[in-house]
This record gives sequence, C-alpha cells and structure tokens, in this order.
Amino acid sequence: MSPHSSHSKHSESGVARLCGSGTSGFLELMIFHPIDTVAKRLMSNQTRLFAAGQPMSVGLANTNKVIFKDAANAAFLKKYASLFPGLGFAAGYKILQRIYKFGGQPFVNEFLNRHYKPAFNGMFGEKTGKTMMHASAGSLVGIGEIALLPLDVLKIKRQTNPDAFRGRGVFKVVADEGMGLYRGALWTAARNAPGSFALFGGSAVVKEWIFKLDDYNKATFFQNFCASIGGSVASITVAAPLDVVKTRIQNRNFDNPEGGVSIIKKMVRNEGFGAFFKGLLPKILVVGPKLVFSFTIAQQLIPLFHIKFEEMGVTHVGNTAKSKPAP
Repeated sequence: MSPHSSHSKHSESGVARLCGSGTSGFLELMIFHPIDTVAKRLMSNQTRLFAAGQPMSVGLANTNKVIFKDAANAAFLKKYASLFPGLGFAAGYKILQRIYKFGGQPFVNEFLNRHYKPAFNGMFGEKTGKTMMHASAGSLVGIGEIALLPLDVLKIKRQTNPDAFRGRGVFKVVADEGMGLYRGALWTAARNAPGSFALFGGSAVVKEWIFKLDDYNKATFFQNFCASIGGSVASITVAAPLDVVKTRIQNRNFDNPEGGVSIIKKMVRNEGFGAFFKGLLPKILVVGPKLVFSFTIAQQLIPLFHIKFEEMGVTHVGNTAKSKPAP
C-alpha cells in the first residue's frame, strides 16, 4: 500500500480495506465494462475471424458481428450501448470481487505472516519468503472467489448469450438453475489459484526486487502502479488457457451444458492449441489496464481511507495499534 501518515504505523482497518477496494471496483466497472464485454465475446467465438486468402474487409465484418451481435449494423451509440448487457450482474460481481480479493488478501497475508513466517523463510529465504507469502495469500483468496461464481455466470451469459435469459427474469433463472450456477466451479478455482498467485506474487516481486522495499506498505503511487503492471500481466498470461475454458463452460445455454474436458478436446481438435490463448492480446491490452487500474487505486485508497477514518473517529488507533503491519 502507499505510505501511511506518521501516526499510522499499523495495518489498515477492515472498514478502510472495504471502502478502498469497493471504490476501486466501482470505478473499474464504470470505465471498463464495455471492454470486458468485447474480450468475453471474442473468447467465446469459435470460428475463424480472419482466414487465409480472405479479404481484410470480410474479417473486419466478422469481428464486428462477434463484438456487437445484433447491433453490428446499428449507429455508433446503439453499438456502444450493446456493450453493456448484464451491467447489474457485473456491478454486483465486480465490486464484491474487488472487495473480497483486494480487501481480503491482506488479512490472509497477515495470518500467514503471524503463523507461518518461519516456515516460508526457512523454505525460500527471508526476501523470497515474504514474496511467496503475498503470492500464497493471493492464491488462497483466489480459490475462495468461487463463492461469487453465480454472479459471474449470469454476467457472462448476459454478455455473450442473451438467449439464455429469453422469457425468464433473473429470479426465475436463479430458482430454475440452483446449484447449476456453480457449474465450472472447479475450473474457476483452477484458473484463480495460479492467476491470483501471479497477481500478488508478481506485484510483490516488483516491490521486493526492483524497488528494494522492506515494507510494501510504503510504496509510492508510481511503485504501486509498476507493481500492478507486473502482477497483472503475469496473472492474465498464466490464467489465459483456463480462462478460455471457464468462459466457454459458463456461456452455454442453461439447458445445454458442456463439461470442461469435452470443451478442451473440441478446442484441440477443431481450433488447435492456439485456441487456449484466444483473446490473450486483447486482455493484456485492454483488460490488463483494467486490473492495473483497480489494483493501483485499491492500494492507494485503502491507506487514505484508513487515515481519514482515524481523523474522523470512525476507527481508532488504540483499537488496531497492537496489530503488526504485514511486510
């Protein structure tokens, strides 16, 4: 996190983490939701957009159809509006996800620091051990993120397969599908574990080995920004193959589900191994900045909220001063 005031030498309060991470999620949603829709639709596409010997105009027309669907031939504003399906689900999912991930990882890291620091240091050494604790805390939080899976499923289906909702309201879908909304949970956990490990681990590596920070909480805005870039690119790349599989599991019609193994076999047979990295470049170029933005904002706002809440008397130094800051 960014530097604390001189009187704030302890871990940020829970309410500060809640507000800081929640605000970052809200700002991310308002700015980047259309970009997320484009990436999801490209990942869900199972046809070749650009074929050998085919005019560039045909490939661009195919891409336009995949991205904008029924609004492909509409005016600009209607095209833009078509990139906001499932905004309600996206709002709930994204804000809760950021609160859970960015606000929860510090708590898990503090737990590991209190109880398992000697084990990590003994296995990896002091500097690498600290980095591995941050990465491991991120991985554990990432696995637990499957609790939010139903919101993610509804969001993705609204973005990529609106026919799945035809004739049914949200509550009817939830009542009909029940635990089916957790379809793909194991694949989601398998994607989140290395992805979140790389996100927090990559960020910690930049702070530890490039900026030589003893206390990650004292990172400046620029240092947090650079660390977020390192963690985000690593996370997106590592999680890309399983992210494609997860998206295809979730965007199927409710009455026509397909398992991950079946999807992988079809991908290899019909599209080749390159299919596992479909949408990777768009994600790095446009989803990457989204993650960099929210991660940086969260790391900046959490300590700022903490200081402001202490000044306002919402939280008190005496209630938290005994807790030791995580490195």
